Amino acid sequence: MGNCCSDSPGGVQAVGSAGATVAGAASAAGGVGSNSTDSAEAVEFFLKSRGQFGLASQIELSLSASNLLDRDVLSKSDPMAVVYAKRRDGTLEEIGRTEVVLNSLNPIWIAKIELTFHFELLQPLVFQLYDVDSQFHNVPEKTLKLDEQQFLGQASCFLSEVATKLNRSLILKLDHKEYGKGSQKLGELTVRAEECFSSKMMFEMIFHCANLDNKDFFSKSDPFLVISRTTEAGPPIPVYKTEVIKNDLNPTWKPVIINLQQVGSKDSPLNIECYNFNSNGKHDLIGKVVKSLADLEKLHQHQHGENLFLRSIAGQNHPNKILKGQLFVQKFSENKRHTFLDYISAGCEMNFMVAVDFTASNGNPRLSDSLHYIDPSGRPNAYQRAILDVAEILQFYDTDKRFLAWGFGARPIDGPVSHCFNLNGSTHHPEVDGVQGIMAAYASALHNVSLAGPTLFGPVINTAAALAGRSLANNQQKYFVLLIITVINKLLSSCLATISKLNLPFIRMG
Repeated sequence: MGNCCSDSPGGVQAVGSAGATVAGAASAAGGVGSNSTDSAEAVEFFLKSRGQFGLASQIELSLSASNLLDRDVLSKSDPMAVVYAKRRDGTLEEIGRTEVVLNSLNPIWIAKIELTFHFELLQPLVFQLYDVDSQFHNVPEKTLKLDEQQFLGQASCFLSEVATKLNRSLILKLDHKEYGKGSQKLGELTVRAEECFSSKMMFEMIFHCANLDNKDFFSKSDPFLVISRTTEAGPPIPVYKTEVIKNDLNPTWKPVIINLQQVGSKDSPLNIECYNFNSNGKHDLIGKVVKSLADLEKLHQHQHGENLFLRSIAGQNHPNKILKGQLFVQKFSENKRHTFLDYISAGCEMNFMVAVDFTASNGNPRLSDSLHYIDPSGRPNAYQRAILDVAEILQFYDTDKRFLAWGFGARPIDGPVSHCFNLNGSTHHPEVDGVQGIMAAYASALHNVSLAGPTLFGPVINTAAALAGRSLANNQQKYFVLLIITVINKLLSSCLATISKLNLPFIRMG
C-alpha cells in the first residue's frame, strides 16, 4: 500500500514513503543463514526512515495476439485472455481478464491488466487464451466459467522480462498440450507494459502546526501527523505517518513525500490527523483537517493556516469543535519522478558481481555441517541458495548475462592465499555465462582451492569499485551490484570499514 502506520519498533520514526530511484555504483552484502523476510524488512525500514521509495511501480499490461487457432466452424474464434500470477507452490492466482473480441484471430484487447512490479521479486505470469462460446457473449467476463470455453493456448514469462525490454514489449509463442510446445498453429501473444502515470507524480510537502492543544500533564504534547485517503465505504486508509516531535506545540515535520496513486487524485479529500504520541500505543487525537492536495497547494500559495477541528461527540447533526491550533503548509512541490524502469528503458544496464567467502571458518566442505557442503542429493547449500536468490532476479537487468564471479580467503593449488581470485579458475577473465555459469564455477572452485583465511573484503571491493569507475569515466550508464556472500557475524566489522573509505552506498541485507 505504500506507507502504513505502525507502532512497532521505531514507532516514533517516520513510516515514510515507498520508492527511490537508483543510479551509480553500489555494493550490497548478503549473509549466509540470514532470514530473507528479515532482510526485506530491514531494507524497507532503511528506505522508509529516510522518506524514500522502494523499487516498485504500478504497471498496466496490454495484450494482443496473432494467428490464433480457429475453434469455430462457421466463423472465427471469439478470444478472451486470462492472466495469472504463478505462486511458489505452482498454483495460479488470477489477476485479471480481458474482454471478449468477437470473430477475430488477431485480437487487440482494450482492457488493461494492472499489477505492481517489484524489482526484488521474481514475478512469473501465465497467460491463458480461450474461445468464448456464443451462448456466453452476453455474460460478464468475470463470471465466465473457463471449463465451459475452448482452450486456445497459453504462454508464460516473468514480469521483469517485459518491463526491462527497451520497448517494454515481449512476443511469446503459445503452447497447447494437443499440438506440442511452440507449434506454429497456435499463434503468438504480445505483452506490452506501461507504467501508470499516477505512480510517477510526486508531491512533497512540509507541514507546520501552531498553538496545538496540550494533551500531557507534566510536559508538552509529542505530536505526529497521519494522512489518510477517504473511501466510499469503510474507514479511511492511512498513506503516510510523520515522525514524532517531542515536547512541542508548534512542530514542523520533515518533508512528506507521497505519489498521486496513493491518494487517488489531486482533488480527493485527505484526512490529516494530528496525534499526541503515547508509548502504550493509545495516541490522543489533538485535531484534524480534511483537505485535498489542491487545497493544500492553495494554503501554501496564500500562506494561510487551517484551523484544526474535532468531530462533535453529540452526533453528525451538531457542529464540529473548531480549535485554536492551525495547520500550515510551508512547502508544496509537484514533480514527475523518474523510476527504476525509466532508467532501464533509457539504456542503463545493471552489472551483477558476486564474491564468495572461502575461508576455513565455513568448515570442511566434505562434511555435512559445512556451509560449503555439496549434498549428493542435489539440495543447494547456503551459498548456492544465496547465489540463486539474487542472480535469478538480477539476470533480467543484465543484457549480456555475463557475470563477474570471485572468491576470497582461499589458497589456490600451489599458490599463496588470495583475497580476490577468479571463481572460474581463469587468470585474466573473471566473467561466467549466466546463473548456471556462477553455480558451475563455484562447484569447480571447491575442488581446486584450499579454504584458508583471514577474512578480508577490501581486495574484492576495490576491484569492483575500479570496474565501476571505468564505466563512469567512459560515460556509460551502468549500475553495479556486488553481492558478498559470507558468514553473517563476520560481515560488518570488515566490510563496512572498507565501504566507508570508498564512499559507496551500502545496504545491510541481513
